[in-house]
Amino acid sequence: MAKFLKAGKVAVVVRGRYAGKKVVIVKPHDEGSKAHPFGHALVAGIERYPLKVTKKLGAKKVAKRTKIKPFIKAINYNHLLPTRYTLDVESFKSVVSTETFEQPSQREEAKKVIKKAFEERHQAGKNQWFFSKLRF
Repeated sequence: MAKFLKAGKVAVVVRGRYAGKKVVIVKPHDEGSKAHPFGHALVAGIERYPLKVTKKLGAKKVAKRTKIKPFIKAINYNHLLPTRYTLDVESFKSVVSTETFEQPSQREEAKKVIKKAFEERHQAGKNQWFFSKLRF
């Protein structure tokens, strides 16, 4: 079906709780699985985006404003709007799998790894579009 929805592709969620949030596809499942019998993707996205930082802000304030709250989810392909952007997912690809969703503790560990990777990338100034809030 969707051959262009590969790992690393950035998409926008169009339905549900995370509608309007940007996500990056970590693992696509074109044929579906037993738990989700439809084409879906395991995604990592940003629930709370970092805020704007100016020169006059102190170090404490900057640290607080650059925090990111991530989420992980299995989303149906019909609820994803793909974009032209891509993102390197090698740093957290190993922690997100179908087994990750079974235990809450595993989910939290995966979120911590993703949060660290996203914040490092944001600090480096890479993929700025991904870390900016979608205005609509």
